[in-house]
Amino acid sequence: MRVSRLILSAAIALSSSAAMAQTAVRFALDWRFEGPAAPYFVALDKGYYKAEGLDVTIDPGASSVEPINRVATGTYQMGFADINSLVKYRDNTQNPPVKAVMMVYDTPAFSIVTLKDKGISKPKDLEGKTLGAPAPDGAYAQWPIFVAANNIDASKVKIENIGFPVREPMLAQGRVDAITGFWFSSYMNLKANGVKDEDIVVLLMRDYGVDLYGNALMANPDFAKNNPKAVAGFVKATIKGIQDTLKDPESAIDSLMKRNAIANRDVELQRLKMSLERNFVSPDVLKNGLGDIDTARFEKAMDQIGLTFKYTNKPKVSDVFTNEFLPPLDQRMVK
Repeated sequence: MRVSRLILSAAIALSSSAAMAQTAVRFALDWRFEGPAAPYFVALDKGYYKAEGLDVTIDPGASSVEPINRVATGTYQMGFADINSLVKYRDNTQNPPVKAVMMVYDTPAFSIVTLKDKGISKPKDLEGKTLGAPAPDGAYAQWPIFVAANNIDASKVKIENIGFPVREPMLAQGRVDAITGFWFSSYMNLKANGVKDEDIVVLLMRDYGVDLYGNALMANPDFAKNNPKAVAGFVKATIKGIQDTLKDPESAIDSLMKRNAIANRDVELQRLKMSLERNFVSPDVLKNGLGDIDTARFEKAMDQIGLTFKYTNKPKVSDVFTNEFLPPLDQRMVK
């Protein structure tokens, strides 16, 4: 009897241990630990990922394209990257079938940023000017769409390939007339270079005919197939983190500052608020909740991407995005 009880106790202990085991998820961001990344750290600090049985590690990135490759190779199970780059990636049928599982930036952060004294208040004003644009920049990748949508004579715009670190300093110094970039990052970087708010001019590309989506959560295909509950749990917890951040960005930024002690809290809080207002939340999100897409709009976006990229095996919307891991609508509404 004693042996039986010992065996039973061991079985219960093993069962409890298995039940408590968490699925490890490495999550790749697109950029450094800055304001817009706060919702993920809120979800981490409040135990939302843990409640879904996940042990999440969050790492910074170097571009909005890099996480696609990180996720595709399986080095990372989840990533945050530009969905327009994913469309191009999926055009190659030899690439792993990575899919986006949640739209985060319903409005992309792609923009042209300039200074008031440059006299650029609308897209056509770029003619005769010098545009500073890092070659791998996600915003610069949309330049052909922006040109076509606004009838710009691209031959009259000088493009200067500049590095990310010197992009905003060169604009502040007057060495270029405008730059491409994620608007909230360029805006705050210009302020850090001594430019006043009232002197910064932002042309958000979506306001000028570039009807694309922005960054999305993406999942490694094998991980999604073998761990569908983990992917759904990650999405659910992330949505809760975004909802909490929208309610109280001042508290949310504290979760970010724990991971980036050298950052300026006021700067990152402003950067966060800007992204929440213009990128996370849009009229579509207010109506239809966080995370999903409008298929007709996405199809139009894929046609626009064709202006920047020659398709060989144009993917379908369902090849690039799935809403199967999203929680019910009532759990996705902006509260």
